[in-house]
Amino acid sequence: MRNTIARRAALAGTVLVAGLTMAAAPAQAAPQPGVAQIGSADFTKGETAIKVPVQGKCSLDGPKSATAQKVTKTGITFGGGTSSCTTTVTDPKTDATATASTATGKNFELSALVSAGGPRIKLSTFSVKCTATQKQTSSNWSYGGMSGIPNPPNPVPVGYVSPIKKSNGTVLANAVFNIQNLPGDGSIGLTMLRINFLPASGISGQVVLGHTSCSPTP
Repeated sequence: MRNTIARRAALAGTVLVAGLTMAAAPAQAAPQPGVAQIGSADFTKGETAIKVPVQGKCSLDGPKSATAQKVTKTGITFGGGTSSCTTTVTDPKTDATATASTATGKNFELSALVSAGGPRIKLSTFSVKCTATQKQTSSNWSYGGMSGIPNPPNPVPVGYVSPIKKSNGTVLANAVFNIQNLPGDGSIGLTMLRINFLPASGISGQVVLGHTSCSPTP
């Protein structure tokens, strides 16, 4: 079952931009030319502020690879992972290049909602990737072993919201899948999952899992 979920997510979580003909999206911060990261967290529960800085970030400008170790804070664990941002020359005569920016995380757990009557959220694996050439950019994401969040449909709509509830139906947080930033210049920004805490949970802030972006190569 876990492998099936991962395959479905990988198929559904794919963005492809060919050429530069897309209409401009509402103003957002422009995607960076080639970055990838495992995730981060910044939330407050009661009087306690919990912050996990960006884990395992790579960039075409450096560092071009990163390894993140396990980090455990009150109510949350990132199990570590790796990232890689590379540039490959595809045509030495013209110096044409292709880029690939990838991040893979493992053993994520969010227990912060349990004391509010919510579920313990786990993902055993997850990954994001963004690739680019002069003519095309594409991005995809996948996950496996998820529990505590209702599975999104297949295919996953852009910005799909999956409510995280306690047993009586009260929504404690929203899990937002497949967040995309497509400014219209061929660039792609992609976040696999963002968990936004709601007032009923007694927590404010958010958790991000899997982010990448890329732009057409020069």
